[in-house]
Amino acid sequence: MIGRHGASLDELEALYRSRFDVFARVAASVTGDSDRAHDAVQEAFATAVRKRRSFRGDGPLEAWVWRIVLNAARWDVRRSSPAVEYDELAGTNGHPERDAELRVALARLPERQRTAVFLRYYADLDYAAISDALGISTGTVASTLNAAHTVLRTRLEVRT
Repeated sequence: MIGRHGASLDELEALYRSRFDVFARVAASVTGDSDRAHDAVQEAFATAVRKRRSFRGDGPLEAWVWRIVLNAARWDVRRSSPAVEYDELAGTNGHPERDAELRVALARLPERQRTAVFLRYYADLDYAAISDALGISTGTVASTLNAAHTVLRTRLEVRT
């Protein structure tokens, strides 16, 4: 039950089972490596289970878990040298050259912009959930995404 007593193990397990791949893809955008991203997600969920009683229910449980996942991924980057390639994004959708350009452009975004883009378009979170996950206001989410869109559009239009 969510509320004053935190999140239940069942809710965390359901979130883990239904969204693990999405958490891992976004964590890979931070760590730069799919194996390290999987480890970060595993560690984040272990932390969420340990700290489940601290979930106050002020926002969605998923946003609370996103914040833990992102913190775990960032901690992984700080404690070890980041990988060079963003291998988790290897899908090509039939346009390998164009997709490679997009992967490079995404990898070059500042961390907050890159994370916001992944949370919006890969995790399908709304602005309020992204705000909760990143610990920023919804207005900052909007401006961060706008800045990322501008940079991506500029980088990708130059190449077309």
